[in-house]
Amino acid sequence: MNEELNNEIELIKERNKRVEKDKKWETSWTRRICIMILTYIVVVIYTFITSKINNVFLSSLVPVIGFTLSTLSLSVVREFWDKRN
Repeated sequence: MNEELNNEIELIKERNKRVEKDKKWETSWTRRICIMILTYIVVVIYTFITSKINNVFLSSLVPVIGFTLSTLSLSVVREFWDKRN
């Protein structure tokens, strides 16, 4: 019983460490800057593509694509960030 309780406490401590690390990542400047850069790149590409086309449906894709790219590519940045923090 005592050993089981100690194991549960250790699992809770490990989970708390992961949660704290996740919180730290969510508020990190590394994450924010990566999102800004990726969104900027998407907007620049969009501007080049649509400079002659004025389409509201195409315009609506810009934030969606920027957000999606940031979520997909941030996992690589997150791994690098985790190793350094």
